[in-house]
Amino acid sequence: MKRRVVILGSTGSIGISTLKVAANLPDEIEIVGLAAASSVAKLAEQAIATGVRHVAIYDETKAAELRSLLPSGVIVHIGAEGLNTLSQLLDADIVLIAIVGTAGLQPALSAIEAGKDIAVASKEILVMAGEIITSRAAEKGVRILPVDSEHNAIFQCLEGHRGPNAEISRLILTASGGPFRETPAADLWNVTPEMALKHPTWDMGPKITIDSATLFNKGLEMIEARWLFGIGMDRIEAVIHPQSIIHSMVEFTDGSVLAQLSRTDMGFPIQYALTYPARVKGALQPLDFATLSKLEFSPPRLNDFPALNLAREAGNTGGTMPAVLNAANEIAVEFFRNRKIKFPQIWECVAHCMEHHEAIQDPDLKQILHADTSVRRIATEWCESMGESSS
Repeated sequence: MKRRVVILGSTGSIGISTLKVAANLPDEIEIVGLAAASSVAKLAEQAIATGVRHVAIYDETKAAELRSLLPSGVIVHIGAEGLNTLSQLLDADIVLIAIVGTAGLQPALSAIEAGKDIAVASKEILVMAGEIITSRAAEKGVRILPVDSEHNAIFQCLEGHRGPNAEISRLILTASGGPFRETPAADLWNVTPEMALKHPTWDMGPKITIDSATLFNKGLEMIEARWLFGIGMDRIEAVIHPQSIIHSMVEFTDGSVLAQLSRTDMGFPIQYALTYPARVKGALQPLDFATLSKLEFSPPRLNDFPALNLAREAGNTGGTMPAVLNAANEIAVEFFRNRKIKFPQIWECVAHCMEHHEAIQDPDLKQILHADTSVRRIATEWCESMGESSS
């Protein structure tokens, strides 16, 4: 059955990859809605190419410009409400959420309330509000399909198994280690944004690329996995795998390990999420094992890259603490990209914000968003003070 898909974040790297997958599978995937933050020209180009009748632009000041670039008959939805409207389109079966930050949270809930499956590429959704999202999805009988390569790999490895409490020993997330996996700790203070944005294996957006360099990306994924697969943080681990060929593994109680392997192409997890439970032949190139020289593994340097420890602490504490970790990291990354703090101060900022936050357990959405807003202010003040002290 053809899946009718809305893409929130269509002009980002995941959105662009999704459109490529859909173009190669016209009998399986139909794009029915597109949304972007502010990239008007790119969004209009995508809308014309796909023939969608509904688009949304988050930046309300760009709406008139967008309308001027679109054919008549295309409906433009505006702002946060526009994202929610697009998430509930009657024509849609599944909503792919690839919006960086908190803006994807409410559209995810809107899609679930409308009975749409959601394909999740935005870690923030489950990191901030994993319990709310998963419980509402269960109530509505809709599926949460992971698009991150690591979670999609675990999702595939778990297919056909009875459940985490019955058979799973560990979930093992693989991490490339980023560009600094062998860099001495003292040299991390000299890292520039340009250096951090040179990922060795993946082509991603700037925020997620820097998160990969700090290992916060993997820390966020550990919390996300806790909610996606209903398993405790104590049974979720990370291992450094520089080649990024094995995307994650599941160790079962009998000691057996299943792994999912593919090229470093986000088309693989996107295609599987959108065509699930079927596997279809598209344009993706399989691995050539004859050309693989080696697959290496090593433990993460937890003392030098403390993001995993901070994420485990946040996940174990629960409540509003994961939202604090996520928000503080977002602010710190932005300050680092603007050269206002040093690379290791990203971890220091997050640790500071977590230390000064009293977690609320079983929070509602309002409390989560309040914690998010409050910690952004605290993180901003901390980063500004670090910038002033170094000037």
